[in-house]
Order: sequence, then C-alpha cells, then structure tokens
Amino acid sequence: MEWLLIAPLAALASIITAVYLFFYVKKQDSGTAKMREIASAIEEGANAFLKREFLYLAVFVVIMAIVLGVLLPKPIWIGETVTENLSLASAYVFGSICSALAGYFGMAVALKANVRSAHAAKEGLNKAFPVAFRGGAVMGLSVVGFALLGISVVYYLTGDPEIVLGFSFGASAMALFAKAGGGIYTKTADVGADLVGKVEMNFPEDDPRNPAVIADNVGDNVGDVAGMGADLFDSYVASIAAVMILGQAMGLVEVTLPLIFAGMGILASIIGVGLVRVGKKGNPGKALNWGTYLTCVIFAVLTFLVTYYLEFNFGIWGAAVLGLLAGVVIGITTDYFTSIDRPPAIKTAEASKTGAAINIITGFSYGLISMFPPLLGIAVASAGAYFLAEAFGISGVYGVGIAAVGMLSIVGMIVAGDAYGPIVDNAKGIAEQSGLEEEVIDIADKLDAAGNTAKAITKGFAIGAAGLTVLALLAAYQEISGAVSFDLMDPLVLTGAMIGIAMPPLFSALVMLGVGKNAFRMIEEIRRQFREIPGLKEGEEGVKPDYATCVDIATKGALKELILPSVLSIVVTLVVGFVGGIEALGGYLGGSIFSGLIFALLMANAGGLWDNAKKYIEAGAFGGKGSEPHKAAVIGDTVGDPFKDTAGPSLNTMITVMSLVASVFAPLIVMFALSP
Repeated sequence: MEWLLIAPLAALASIITAVYLFFYVKKQDSGTAKMREIASAIEEGANAFLKREFLYLAVFVVIMAIVLGVLLPKPIWIGETVTENLSLASAYVFGSICSALAGYFGMAVALKANVRSAHAAKEGLNKAFPVAFRGGAVMGLSVVGFALLGISVVYYLTGDPEIVLGFSFGASAMALFAKAGGGIYTKTADVGADLVGKVEMNFPEDDPRNPAVIADNVGDNVGDVAGMGADLFDSYVASIAAVMILGQAMGLVEVTLPLIFAGMGILASIIGVGLVRVGKKGNPGKALNWGTYLTCVIFAVLTFLVTYYLEFNFGIWGAAVLGLLAGVVIGITTDYFTSIDRPPAIKTAEASKTGAAINIITGFSYGLISMFPPLLGIAVASAGAYFLAEAFGISGVYGVGIAAVGMLSIVGMIVAGDAYGPIVDNAKGIAEQSGLEEEVIDIADKLDAAGNTAKAITKGFAIGAAGLTVLALLAAYQEISGAVSFDLMDPLVLTGAMIGIAMPPLFSALVMLGVGKNAFRMIEEIRRQFREIPGLKEGEEGVKPDYATCVDIATKGALKELILPSVLSIVVTLVVGFVGGIEALGGYLGGSIFSGLIFALLMANAGGLWDNAKKYIEAGAFGGKGSEPHKAAVIGDTVGDPFKDTAGPSLNTMITVMSLVASVFAPLIVMFALSP
C-alpha cells in the first residue's frame, strides 16, 4: 500500500519546488528606485483588493459552513451522529483556505517577478524570460501542490470521497468569487485606461500620465494570476473528487488511482518547468509551447510505468491519455484562432480599416468558428474514453472522469504559462513607466506578445478541462442522487434543462454589465483628473495622477458587482433542485454544461483574437499606432476585454460550482424536494 503515499509526497515536492523558485525570483535585482516605486504601488493595490475580497469571502464561507454542518449529509435532527456533518463542513472550509493560499502565494511572487523581469530585460531576452517564467511556475506548482495535498489529507483522515466533495465545493466557491471579482476588476481598469488613454488622448499603453495605469497593472494580478489560479485549482480538485466518487462502487484502487495519476502529473510538471529554456534570440512562445508538449509526453510515460508496475487496468491509462490529447487539441485550436501571426487575427486587424463595426463582426464570427474544434475534441475524448474503458472491462463513465483527470494532470505547467502572461505584461508596463531604453521595452514587448498567446491557450484549456470535469460531476451527481437517467421528454427534466441553458448567458450578462457600470465610473474619474490636474495631460515634470482613487474605484466596484451573479448561480441551482426534484436538477445541469461551454469558448477566443488584432496593428500594420484602424481595433479589443477576461473564463468555474452544489446537496434534495 506504499503507492498511496505517491500523491502527498508529490504534492509536498511541488510546494517545496515552488518555495525554491520563490526565493530564486526574490533574490534577483529589482532595478532602479523608480521601478521599485511603481512595483510597490502595484503590489499595494493588489494586496488591498485581495484583503477586501477575502473578508467578503470569509463571511460567505462561514455561513455556508454552518449550513453544511447543520444539514449535510443529513440534518442533525435526523442523523444519528454529527461527525459526518462536521467533517463535511470542515472539509469545505479547508478547501476554501487551500484555494486562497495557492492564489495568494502565486500572486505574491508575481508581484515580485514583474519588476525583476523588467530589470533583467536590460541584459537580454534570455535573462528576463526565466525570471518571469519561474515566477509563473510558483503559481502553477502552488495550485497543484496545495490542491493534491489538501485532497490527500481529507481522504486519508476520513476515507470518504463524498467528504472530499466538500473540499472541492469550498475550492469552487472561492474560485467563483475570485474569478468573477478579479475579472470585473481587471477589465474595469483596462477598459477605462484604453478608452480614455488610447482613443481619446492618443497615449501609448502604460503611459504614466494615465490615472488608470496602476489599476490596470493591479488587475493583471488579481484577475489573471489569483483568479485563473483559483479557477484551475477548482477544476483540478473537482475532477479528482468526481472520479473518486465514481470509483467507490469499484474498489480501493479505482478510488485512489486519480490521486496517483495526479501525483505523476505534478512530477511531470516539475520536470517540464525545469527544462523550459529560451536563447538570446529565441522565441518565448515556442519555448512555452515546447514545455507544455514535453510535459504531456513525460506524464504519459510516467503513468504508463505506474500502470505497468502496479498492475492497474490499461484502459484507465488509455482514457487519461485521450483526455491529455484533447487538451492539446484545444490548445492548438486556441493558438490558431488567437495568435498574432495567424490568419484570423490578421484578417480581423485588416477589417479595422473600415471601422470598429466590421472589426467586431469579423472577430465575433471567428469566435463562433473557433468553438467547433474544441467541442469536437471534448466529444471525441469523452466517447473514446467511455468505449475504451468499457472494452477493458471497467465503467465507461469512470473512463470519462479519468479523461478529465488526464487533461488536468499537467495543470502545474499550464498555470505556469498562464501566470507568466500577467508578469511580463506588468514588466512591460513598469519598463515604460520608469523610462527604460527603447531596446529594453522592445524585449519586454516580445515577452508580452508570447504571454498574450499563453494566456489565451490557458483559457481554452481551462474551459475544455471544465467541460470534461462537469461531465464527470454529472455522473457523480447521478451516482449520489440515485437517479437512473434523465429523459428529455420528461417535462420536469425539460424545464430544468431550459433554465440551465439560460444560466450561463444570464451570468455573463451580469458580470459584463458589472464591468460596464464600473468602467463608466472609472472613465469619468480619468476624465476628471485630466480636466482638473494642471499639466497632467502635457506630462509636466512633478505632476502625477491620482492612481489610488482609480484603484479604489476598481476594487469597490468589483466586489459589489460580483455578489449577485455568484450567489444567483448557487441559489437558482438549489431552487431548481428543491422545487423540481432530482430529475429537474439533472436536466438543469445538462443544459448549463452545454450552454456554458459554448459561451465560454466563444468569448474567450473572440476576446483573445480582438486583443491580438489590435497588437498586430500596433506592430506597424495598416497605419500603426494612432491611426484610424488602430482606434477601431482598440474599440474591438475593448468589447473583447470583458469577453475574454471576465465572463468567458468565469463560466467554466460557474458550471463547476453548480454541479458541485447539486452533488453536495443531492441527499437533502432527495429527502425534501417538492416534486417526487
């Protein structure tokens, strides 16, 4: 039974490696006094937001823990003992804490890596890249380390996969708030800074005269580092928890096998992170992609060896590899539809010559086309994993769950590439604001261009991973609730499906309206400062904008606007369950899964495409910076901002949370639903 130690030992190795890389980044030179001053302002704003967000979340976590402790798995006035209730509530709180720790630790190093990457760029691209990438790797390895260690602790203490589901629910609730709140924050600042700074004032990006520039830099960290980290932490934990529940009826090996495969994924990610390199004139984007593909190969080899030596069923290994391949397909597709040097981005940039309207129509259309390959990949991986598992004599549904674990196994490497993006984005901003040489800014720009593509690929991967995860969670819900099947001709199932289909667009609308309302306040404040602060627009020496007010507007607005959509997604799920019963809730989950995947892929890919179409023009095409096509492309990018960084990536978290709420509350719904 020594193999049961693989997961916790791999998790500890991940956390230790993350700590080592943290100190590697910290000991690098942080540059001039001006650079340190700007970095300090970004750090202060990010920590202020996270502190306020955690206070809001603490209240929610305490309330939900009390509800779980009183009602689940059985109400305390019905159950013979309260031990299980306390275990579930404690696991929920522990999951929230682990998710918060991973996000905080990753963001802390990102806030140190940005200025150090900017300073290292003075010595060349090959000196700056490792600082930024290893800073991102701290986030990636923290996510998988804290997640797998947390799951291992909960399972080894309780021996009950349904208690592990409580840990997953805690991580998911934290992720929903972090992703929605961070997404609203970052796009509030970005939209405000772009529309006034670029379009109205014709300023370059990250111009220190722009009052929203620090808030924009802060947003990169709270949205794309802490938020995305929490998102993938959530999917990673949920996929493992779902497979553990599905394995309960099969035996100890099937329950613990996802933990072992996840441990192999961590080891593959650690090796992959260590092997990523870029030369003096190398391509950072290719280095990131090469690292990801290499990590996939290492994972496949390690899990093959474990399967062979521990005599596991090879159908399970095959299902995991199919999930991994689906992740690669999604990554390649996203890369094609969002990269700056691919036809969709170039044609969208060209469309800007006729104005913003055609830019938006073109980008939106490519976004619609981009949905087909990843959805096909998820479908083929699901069907392939199902039939492969059946062919090897195990449950096909279990095979689908293992495919999700396989896809998410290399999350450590994926998040490392994702967190690299905002680090180099900040580095470029710091280089510009502190007046570094044009050559240094060019190097930072090359790092940033690779970061944009890396972030887009990660968003596609996260959505695809969530797709397979929620299919596994739907099967787990069916297992827990005792439902035989969900017949679409049943009026309750059909009603639930219709409500479920409507939830992702409703959630998207609410968070994007939140961005719009908050950006309106931000734009008015930026305009006010340009009107009322003499010499600010002209950049007179000694005249500084009031950065703190813009940071405060973004913070307060984001926390206010995240509450309704986040709470609504939980409340509506419970209402459908308790009013319509188990069958209606099953239809509701199915509808939300399919609708959520469509909207998430469309918005993430279209948003990334508009962003790189703008950057293509900024590189000198079609008139370059300040031209009419550039202004049209900036407007397109502004439409895409809440698509790709707020609504799109929040949807995969939302559908995971809804699936977990259904699974966790299923025993209670069976007892008390109004419909039989």
